[in-house]
Amino acid sequence: MTSLQATAPSLAEFNLGERLRQLREAHGLSQRALATRAGVANGIISMIEQNRSSPSVATLKKILDGIPLSLGAFFGADLPVQEPVVYRAHELTEIGRPGLSYRQVGRNLQSRAIQLMHERLEPGADSGDDMLRHDSEEGGIVLRGHLELTVGEQVWELGPGDAYYFDSRHPHRFRALGSETVEVVSACTPPSF
Repeated sequence: MTSLQATAPSLAEFNLGERLRQLREAHGLSQRALATRAGVANGIISMIEQNRSSPSVATLKKILDGIPLSLGAFFGADLPVQEPVVYRAHELTEIGRPGLSYRQVGRNLQSRAIQLMHERLEPGADSGDDMLRHDSEEGGIVLRGHLELTVGEQVWELGPGDAYYFDSRHPHRFRALGSETVEVVSACTPPSF
């Protein structure tokens, strides 16, 4: 027995209306927006979600095409995970190392197009002796401290309010200058680590 079979609800346990509501909300759709996308009357989504109407397979398929979602996925055990919109400071994911903190917004970025981080480099810290290189673009804004940025053969010193944006396929390196901790908000697309 697969894990899907082990966790899937029986038809007697399956709450079609609740499942539709959860999926609609997970995809950020109002009842009206889903009805418009599916080409059905506005009230039908509400009636189904309240379990006051049991749709035919054809009607349900038409509604699910508006999400879009297959019938199999609809009746499967796992609902799509709705990613949070807001991340509190304590919820950022630390992916750095001593002296170099990368606090990433979100945990799993596999389905995301951008990696957003709050970086802190302690005085003298750097991204390593080896130049970084990855298939993406990145940019950032220095909030405090002084940052040395090397891209290829060019080296810049950036201070508070200064920003950078470059093709990450070029070898690059970051280093904190001076005695103050460097703080940067950065973004990388697609996520690189």
